Amino acid sequence: MSSAILSKARPKVSAKTSGLLFVLDLSGGRILTVNPDGSDRKVIVKDLAHLPDGIVVDDERGHIFWTNMGIPNLNQGSIERADLDGKNRKTIVPEGGTFTPKQLHLDKENGKLYWSDREGMRVMRANLDGSQIETLVDTSRGDARPGRDARKWCVGITIDPQRRQIYWTQKGPDNAGEGKICSAGVEIPKGETAANRSDIEVFFDRLPEPIDLELDLENRVLYWTDRGDPPRGNTVNRASVDAKPEEPEIVFDHLMEGIGIALDVAGNRMFMTDLAGSVYSASLDGSEKRNLLAVQGNLTGIAYAEIPSKEN
Repeated sequence: MSSAILSKARPKVSAKTSGLLFVLDLSGGRILTVNPDGSDRKVIVKDLAHLPDGIVVDDERGHIFWTNMGIPNLNQGSIERADLDGKNRKTIVPEGGTFTPKQLHLDKENGKLYWSDREGMRVMRANLDGSQIETLVDTSRGDARPGRDARKWCVGITIDPQRRQIYWTQKGPDNAGEGKICSAGVEIPKGETAANRSDIEVFFDRLPEPIDLELDLENRVLYWTDRGDPPRGNTVNRASVDAKPEEPEIVFDHLMEGIGIALDVAGNRMFMTDLAGSVYSASLDGSEKRNLLAVQGNLTGIAYAEIPSKEN
């Protein structure tokens, strides 16, 4: 697959950009911020609830949101919000409002949060204040929650607001090659339910263990991490959503249990985390690889945002 098809040439971004990374440390129960060049690491939130996983930033409203998985078999999942500096922390989806929330996606324009619920075997969404919680996809096929079948576990999520589509991952058992990426409309078809939708399509299947997703809307390219075993696992993969290739392109490898991914499309770069505790950066085609932070704990979600400079 030609990189020229997937990614337009862009000027390199200066290290003095106003961009900022927000990173979840699962083992340390904290949220870190760091500049895109790896400098000025700070801890802005401590004492997170059990097993934080997904994070997004609403730079316009001045909030960060993150998911807490809780103990997976106890229905303790929750979602919290805080200001960009970590202050004014608030729980917006209380414990039990979702089972095991994983990656989180923000739809700024429509004021919605989307997330995958792993043991809940669901794709869900709510308003930014946590109200109007909805189940959009139910993969349980009647199984009781917490779900035991990893083929039904929903993990990563992103949306295509232009085409009104959701994309999510179903991880599958460890290294079983049964993971897949699915898509459906952001609304349940009329007369159907979350459990019997007729519009679900499989984008890719037989993947090692697909985890988090991000969509480059400018170039119509889907990126995802995979934490399965090499050579196809512990990688970042990508594929055009409009001209889907036979196989995804691997653009980054040698992650150690890869989890989070964030894109800065304007800056032609992506950022990744792994459970070994590193934050990596690379160009969107996988070149110019850098290890920005090493051994920061067990890192899960990561988000990139342009934050207005205080000097302005």
